[in-house]
Amino acid sequence: MRPLIGTSWKMNLTSSEADRWFGELLPRVAGLDACELFVLPPSTSIWVARERLRGTAITWGAQDVHPDDAGAHTGDVSAAMLADLGCTFVEVGHSERRSAYRETSELIAAKVAAVLRWGMRPIICVGEPRPVPPSEVLPILEADLGVVLEAVGARDLERVVIAYEPRWAIGEGAEPASAEHVGAVCAGLGDWLLSRPGGARSTIIYGGSVNEDTAPAVLETPGVDGLFVGRYALDPERFARIAWAGAARESLHSAPGTRSSP
Repeated sequence: MRPLIGTSWKMNLTSSEADRWFGELLPRVAGLDACELFVLPPSTSIWVARERLRGTAITWGAQDVHPDDAGAHTGDVSAAMLADLGCTFVEVGHSERRSAYRETSELIAAKVAAVLRWGMRPIICVGEPRPVPPSEVLPILEADLGVVLEAVGARDLERVVIAYEPRWAIGEGAEPASAEHVGAVCAGLGDWLLSRPGGARSTIIYGGSVNEDTAPAVLETPGVDGLFVGRYALDPERFARIAWAGAARESLHSAPGTRSSP
């Protein structure tokens, strides 16, 4: 599996700024095919991503979605609309939406169903509120995901991406979780997914203050399938460096005599 590396810009970059960002990024990742890249701009710039990324290996998507396909939901965006814009990924359940908009696991489950219904891949964000050992993290995440994934069958589960984002590691001034902590949690989640009916495993990526310095160690950790980059990716040069770190990992694991990543 190639590392999956992407970014969500949150409420940053206008459409004009997004156009410049793509113009700066694309030359920096030309020829990079050892990892899979995606970008989630604000809804106002998804069309820019489509225009700039169409014909490249980089996919694009959205940061949220309404669970209904249409209706009287002023200001919301449906999965049908996102699919029409060529989106591949849709982020759901970010901790900021859970806290600011009181989103529940049941609502997130409905959003996941909508994303899958329209042929896209949901990125489900999960994470604990404060630093605790992995043995205490896993029951928290499993309880949440047990609700969110309740109606997702084994075949669809393989299309799901789970983004492990400790809430204490997100935001300005936060420190990323250690590679050891991330590896233990991601490996534990993988085992839990395989133990459920159907025995399918989702792609599991890590997000939380990821930068070009911390990315290599996390990517080398067994159980981690990629990265979800936040504020550091607003600089296209820094995002390109992180992407090339993913390519370096894939080259290492593909070398003769080395074990491929899970």
